[in-house]
Amino acid sequence: MATVKTLIYLIVYPGLLFLFLYSTFVEWYDRKLYARLQNRMGPTHTGRFGLLQPIADFFKLMAKEDIVPDRADRKMFSTLPAVGLAIVFTAMLLLPVWNYSLDQPSVTSFNGDLIVLLYLLSLPTFIFFLAGWSSTNLFSTIGGARVLTMLFGYEVPLFLAVLSPAVLANSWRLAEIAAFYRQRPALTLVNLLGFVIALICVQAKLERTPFDIPHAETEIVGGTFTEYSGKKLALFRLMMDAEMVVAAGLLATVFLGGFPGGALLGLVNFIVKTLVVIFFLSLIRATTSRIRVDQVVSFAWKYLAPLAILQLLIVILVKGLIS
Repeated sequence: MATVKTLIYLIVYPGLLFLFLYSTFVEWYDRKLYARLQNRMGPTHTGRFGLLQPIADFFKLMAKEDIVPDRADRKMFSTLPAVGLAIVFTAMLLLPVWNYSLDQPSVTSFNGDLIVLLYLLSLPTFIFFLAGWSSTNLFSTIGGARVLTMLFGYEVPLFLAVLSPAVLANSWRLAEIAAFYRQRPALTLVNLLGFVIALICVQAKLERTPFDIPHAETEIVGGTFTEYSGKKLALFRLMMDAEMVVAAGLLATVFLGGFPGGALLGLVNFIVKTLVVIFFLSLIRATTSRIRVDQVVSFAWKYLAPLAILQLLIVILVKGLIS
């Protein structure tokens, strides 16, 4: 029975099947919300309210011709989309989506899983860089260089912002952090500044407006993905949707008190709280315009990093007061 539960956890919920379906739903939600904020309709035709449009786009790409440039590193070029998708799917399994009882923890819960999750969320950036570099296309190479340049800007404030709630909860384990803030909801307000910083950094990590410099269509065609098509491009798009789900789930876990209850209630909480986070990400996307890559790094180190340190100092002060 334990083996069956583990397989269900890994494959069905909250594993591969759930992440695929929810990632495509989140893409629809993001596109629909972004369109409505711009007074457009968004997806409407495929499925009710256009709900099936992302799935249709995925399978359409899977059926398209898959082209590998002659001068590209064929092995790396072809392997990276699958490797990137596997990394993001693995990161999803670390989130305490429903069963995070400390007496009966999930099979993927352990001390320090927060650090591992942050590490796994850093790897897609290097996947994008290597994808652009292995393409040998000028536009792809520039896009890959921009991806790596942005990493040096947002990664430090993101880590500081996300680790601040962990310091107050006195734990590096996601389940314990979520339980701590669920039992003390008033303390979530202490991390409000960190939540705003983490939102901005996640927007940059996902390369969404105003941080969509690595694939700026008006400048470098499609950036990192210029040479990708067919199945490989489909996997990359799914990877980016899944990364948005995992990043939103991480912020919901450490800043919004996690997802209490059993499988059903945990599912509802997970969906509601991640959609709230994605709403703010879509709002940033709809109300800002693209900035330069040097402005990203400058903004991160001049404003986000000092504010993240301030958040950490606030947390340390509050922890001393409540101890």
